[in-house]
Amino acid sequence: MGITQYSLLVILGCGIVTWLPRVIPFILVRKIHIPDVVLRFLSYVPLCILTALFVQNLLIAREGQLPAINYEYFFASIPTILAAIITKNLMWIVVIGIIAMALTRYFFI
Repeated sequence: MGITQYSLLVILGCGIVTWLPRVIPFILVRKIHIPDVVLRFLSYVPLCILTALFVQNLLIAREGQLPAINYEYFFASIPTILAAIITKNLMWIVVIGIIAMALTRYFFI
């Protein structure tokens, strides 16, 4: 087996391993009735995950000290949050976030 064939098999294997855990739950959930309480709980999960990721990047953890603010992300998050409040359109939020981060890195770093 040549290096090219081996690399292709590794890439395909990684793709399958990544894809399966994301698809199998959808297949299983279609055949099961989920109670309304569980569905309401699950509706909050994406918001919780996004908030955790946002706060994790916004704060810099230092051992033995209070967390500090990552000003690069803080300044980029202001127009992004405003775009989210005003437009409520995910495409605009992402585009404005990318532009805000690029401008922040260009002018402040």
